[in-house]
Formats: sequence, structure tokens, C-alpha cells
Amino acid sequence: MRLIIVRHGETEENKAHMLQGHLPGKLSKLGKEQAKKVALRLRSEKIDIIYSSDLARATDTTKEIAKFHSHIKLHLTEKLRERNLGDFTGKEWDKVDWNDPPPTVESRENMRKRVKELLDEVYLKYKDKTVLFVGHGGINNALIALIKKQDINYQYESQNNTAINIFDIFEDYQHKIHCLNCTKHLD
Repeated sequence: MRLIIVRHGETEENKAHMLQGHLPGKLSKLGKEQAKKVALRLRSEKIDIIYSSDLARATDTTKEIAKFHSHIKLHLTEKLRERNLGDFTGKEWDKVDWNDPPPTVESRENMRKRVKELLDEVYLKYKDKTVLFVGHGGINNALIALIKKQDINYQYESQNNTAINIFDIFEDYQHKIHCLNCTKHLD
């Protein structure tokens, strides 16, 4: 299966350095432009099925991409939602203690578990197809760590807004990476 993973466009909350978690998020003017650019970049990709986080910032980005793939079924799913940040939601990134998160903050292990469930389910249905996932920085990093067989606590570089990641996924876990965190479409 070919898997294309995209992060949503910039949000007003990103600009304010606000932790969004399960907040819907509103694409900024730049975020809307980024969504259009990533859609143009992906217009010639053969995409068979699209899965998107059901949060507005991801679905708004997905809708731009889907304009070039209008014949494709779109699935909105909570499994691609960003990490639930509980009591950290709405706070500024640098104003919270990541070393001592409250119990309301979803664990990285739980985030990895739900994205693994989705990946396994999608692979069983579409192993010979090209699938697009549109999500968020944290959930996309959890998915990439899973694909690369790395520890959930491994810290990747932050996923840029509308970054594209492309993998060939195989049953024997000998996955092939075509690109990581690519934003050439924004140049």
C-alpha cells in the first residue's frame, strides 16, 4: 500500500502558539493558501481513498485536496485526531510543563495504539491501493514512528504545516520511505 500522510495548513491557533489538541482549529489566511498548494502538489497523485481527522483544520485541508479527487470516498475519523491535550488545551505551548502533564493529557502510547488500529484496518482493506491520511503534527509523528519501528518517545522534527510524507507499506514491515516532511510545494 502506498500511504501519503499530510498535516493540515497553518491555523490561527498555530500563529498564537496555542495548544489545540481536540479543538477544531481555524485555518489562517496562510493556512488556506498552504492547503491549496498541497492540493495542487497532490492533484496528479493516484489516490484511491482518503482518510482525514474529523477536526475542522484537517477537514478544511482535506476538502482542498479532494477537489482534485472528487470521485474518491472521504472518511472522517477520530483516530487521526491530534493528541487529546486535556487541561493543556488552549494554553500556550511554552507555558505548560511537558515533564509533568496532568492525567487528562492523552498518553503517547494511547495515541500510537489508535493510529496503529487505523493503519492495520486500512492496510487490510486497501493493501494494493494508494491511501491519503490528513492529520496533525503529533498524530502524524506517532504514525511515522510506528512505520519506522521507532520508540513512541523518539522526537522527530516538527511536521510542518501541509508537509507531505510518502511511504510504501508492506506486510513484512520492510516499508520504503519516499519523502518525509516535504514542503517543496510551498516554495
